[in-house]
Amino acid sequence: MAMMTRWEPFRDLARIQDEVNRLFDDRAYRTGESVGWTPSCDIYEDAEGVTLRFELAGVEAKDVDVRFENGVLTVRGERKLESDEKRENYHRIERSYGTFTRSFSLPGTLDPERIKAEAKNGVLSITLPKKAEAKPRAIQVKVS
Repeated sequence: MAMMTRWEPFRDLARIQDEVNRLFDDRAYRTGESVGWTPSCDIYEDAEGVTLRFELAGVEAKDVDVRFENGVLTVRGERKLESDEKRENYHRIERSYGTFTRSFSLPGTLDPERIKAEAKNGVLSITLPKKAEAKPRAIQVKVS
């Protein structure tokens, strides 16, 4: 028995748009970054410093290299496809594999001696504390 499905032309257009967007993904235009895949990164700043959080699900800590040199923070790593799994048994592979590199120019107000990196639940958090002289300080106003 044949099954009837409703034809939705906009679903097909959305699929085509997704494919075109994938072809012209902005990752190809970023300098100093890998072509294979680029992990997502959130960056935020507070009074204490700057924090970068990378989404690295499936990447082991031993496969990640974090360096700070001449005001540039560089994170390199690799997500490996399990070699014992046979690819011919896969129906679909959507996750990206291979090496990646992300580089960020950072201000001179950060203290490179106190940088910390921690991996937990597939998220790499890098904390870059501000130098003491760069932190805002309150000045008390004297009334005379």
